[in-house]
Amino acid sequence: MNRRDAIPALAALVAAAAVTAARPQSPVRSWRVGYLGPSAETAPSLLKAFQEGLAAAGYVDGRGGVVEYRWTNAGSRMNSESVLVASARDLVARKVDVIAASIDPAILAASKATRDVPIVMLNASDPIELGLVASLARPGGNITGLTRLSPELIGKNLQMLREVVPQARRIGLLVSGSGAMSTAIGRHAQQAAQAQGIALQVGELGAGPSLERVIAALRRSSEALVVADTGGGVFFTDRARLADLLLAHRLPAIFANTEIAEAGGLMSYSPSSVENYRRAGDFIDRILRGMKVGDIPVEQPTKFELVLNQRTAKAMNLVFPQSLLLRADRVIA
Repeated sequence: MNRRDAIPALAALVAAAAVTAARPQSPVRSWRVGYLGPSAETAPSLLKAFQEGLAAAGYVDGRGGVVEYRWTNAGSRMNSESVLVASARDLVARKVDVIAASIDPAILAASKATRDVPIVMLNASDPIELGLVASLARPGGNITGLTRLSPELIGKNLQMLREVVPQARRIGLLVSGSGAMSTAIGRHAQQAAQAQGIALQVGELGAGPSLERVIAALRRSSEALVVADTGGGVFFTDRARLADLLLAHRLPAIFANTEIAEAGGLMSYSPSSVENYRRAGDFIDRILRGMKVGDIPVEQPTKFELVLNQRTAKAMNLVFPQSLLLRADRVIA
């Protein structure tokens, strides 16, 4: 992520907050919002947070406006590029005022479908790396929203994992595919691994080997694993199976999604996806009131959650150090 954006982005956020506080709270009279994100079946907490954020800003489906839903269930044909682009184009054809897009493939699909309709990113990994915005402070174009800062978190994830398995000298990195975000995350991970004096083995889950085969290969070459969020949502959608496979292989892992730790993963350290989806309501409100999209700063996460799963640690014969337990936001007993 381009750090030179940090100071101007902060200043712009303060200015935007002042505008938000000054404007009236009643919603616009007529509106139509497009949602290109996970369904209630895939991610109930995220969809609920999005709807709560809209409601807090005064926008409830069927009351003065409509939310048009299109799903992005990763791991199914619904998440292919052609289907996502078609879904985004359908939202444009229905004349939505703004599109809220979730994971990187959905955001990229929306950007291909329109350069006119405003797009709010719900959970982008790195919008600058992906070429979606010019800068965080002034994104320009028709895209703004919220980012997870995935690449820069990888070093912290690696450090926390080694607190649980301090003897590990060979650590694996699991990414989905070989796109721009996987490359960026791999670069950050290699730098962090070299600084900590450990060897890093990268495993890619692409169109070839199955998740089972990739994890089995990483287990042979690694003593622990960092599972990266590369923006595609594959690991999030398949989180229960992923957690079960790692437990079966007795491979300690840290994740970039809280929900994977809740599904049985050992531990996670990440921004709050729920908070990002909820905050989207404010972005949508500003856009519906006529604020220029390119002038609304992209928000970086300010809160990060450390979640530890004691049940999984016990099953793996691992003990979380007291220093880590004291820093945890939540411990699943």
